[in-house]
Amino acid sequence: MSTSRLLAVICAGALGAAGCRSGAPAPSADQARAFLREANDTILRLSNEANQAGWVQNTYITVDTEAIAARANAAFMTAVTRFAKEATRFDNVELPESERRLLLLLKNALTMAAPADPKEAEELAQLVASMEGTYGRGKYCQDGESGDACLDIEEITEILAKDRDPARLRDVWEGWHTIAPPMKQRYARFVELSNKGARELGFADTGAMWRSKYDMPPVAFSAELDRLWSQLRPLYLSLHAYVRTKLRERYGDRVPAGGPIPAHLVGNIWAQDWSNVYDLVAPAAGARTVALTDVLRARNVSPTDMTRFGERFFTSLGFEPLPPTFWERSLFVKPRDREVVCHASAWDINNVDDLRFKMCIDQTAEDFTTIHHELGHNFYQRAYAGLPPIFRDSANDGFHEAIGDTIALSVTPEYLVKVGLIDRAPDASGDIGLLLRTALERLAFLPFGLVVDAWRWQVFSGQVTPESYNRAWWELRERYQGVRPVSARGEEFFDPGAKYHIPANTPYARYFLASVLQFQFHRALSQATGCTMPLHRCSIYGNAEAGTRLRATLELGASRPWPDALEALTGQRQLDATAMADYYAPLKAWLDEQNTGAKVGW
Repeated sequence: MSTSRLLAVICAGALGAAGCRSGAPAPSADQARAFLREANDTILRLSNEANQAGWVQNTYITVDTEAIAARANAAFMTAVTRFAKEATRFDNVELPESERRLLLLLKNALTMAAPADPKEAEELAQLVASMEGTYGRGKYCQDGESGDACLDIEEITEILAKDRDPARLRDVWEGWHTIAPPMKQRYARFVELSNKGARELGFADTGAMWRSKYDMPPVAFSAELDRLWSQLRPLYLSLHAYVRTKLRERYGDRVPAGGPIPAHLVGNIWAQDWSNVYDLVAPAAGARTVALTDVLRARNVSPTDMTRFGERFFTSLGFEPLPPTFWERSLFVKPRDREVVCHASAWDINNVDDLRFKMCIDQTAEDFTTIHHELGHNFYQRAYAGLPPIFRDSANDGFHEAIGDTIALSVTPEYLVKVGLIDRAPDASGDIGLLLRTALERLAFLPFGLVVDAWRWQVFSGQVTPESYNRAWWELRERYQGVRPVSARGEEFFDPGAKYHIPANTPYARYFLASVLQFQFHRALSQATGCTMPLHRCSIYGNAEAGTRLRATLELGASRPWPDALEALTGQRQLDATAMADYYAPLKAWLDEQNTGAKVGW
């Protein structure tokens, strides 16, 4: 967008005509600093209010809490949008680098830009709150059942993870997706309003606004994701071919010999994590792995105690323990007396030290890992709490997701021995099983991590319209993931809405970036500790040098471009997916041997 056109958009928006009169004097550096002080103070205050309202909405889902959260979010969105627009006034003011970066981050601060019209801004906030509430209340009611007889997401997740009856799996998979069609019309209106707000900021659409956050042009960011995927796609294809063969052995012709895998047969509602079918694809006898889920259940490790393990990992690296309020105010188990959003999330309510997380914890290895992930957010939040509020964020949003996952990569058998969960680590004969189990989670996720935002970027740009939402969704999933639905899914369905991040308007490319970054972080930190074992056996638990490097990066927050933060931790300035390929190199060789004579791809 040209400067003159951008100025016209701003003048028509929140700034008003007074700031755009011809001949008005150029703003000064002192005016820019006064603006930044106001922005930092206001953003902190309204963010805290939105966090408080959002926490209540997520942990007490009612019509009233949705309305309260919508109002708080609307006030926050409106203010941040105003500051984002006003920040362009100071584009030509000479300022120190730190203040210039504050203005840059302000202009790129939003995941959802409120239109200047107050009524439309309020409507936009209400749409997101209502869709998130619809998702949180979502249940599958069979044959006219109601109330407690209906299946919620936790129960459906359990069935898909454990049941091996393909008819039952299909039933609950299709059943969960029935929660989404009522959101389709609201989602289309949300796209319309959020795009309007993004255009008022000078972006082509909301997707372009999201991609502008990465210290590079939006087009360059898309190309960067494609480059990283090209480094990892051969590894994924080997895993896909092997899993497809094993599932065909179990389910027969329901799984094609050379085509996409039916999405309901891989143990996860969205086919983004295949670890629950490990028992169907595990290596032959002798490839021993640690059954952490069994250990947690046999020892009856409580949700709170599972969380203590995660905390102790960070304190072993030199971080301070979590504050007492974390344990008093967090949600660890699903309440029996009310509806909550069980999707795990980490919160810093006051953006300083009121750290919490919200999760309906089960005694599973998956949740043990997720706890480490969410605590990564909390420790990151506290590390940058001393910076100006606009800098209180990660170097990019992939960094925030990657930190906890980096810790999870150190949850090795040797670590489990050190913390007393197992008596002895399996020998090297179990390494392929260990790698396969984690690949079913982390590697299988990668293409889904691309699909969610690839779909939304097409929706926001207008390339995909409401009349083809579902077709486009499944075309992308087949292209990247090699999965397909069990039955025809026409436009009467809205299958993207059955994934939390769509109705909640949470960008998703961060998770793909995190998947790449965590291995890049892990390789660098493992080298710093002097680990001489294979990369998948290295753990940074208890290593002060790793903690020092990690803390130094976290404390930067968003005050520096992400390549600076990456270099501080890894010595590299470019994202590098070869670390993940290195980690899984022994598995890749084994998979290729198993796939001899089988079709690879679909």
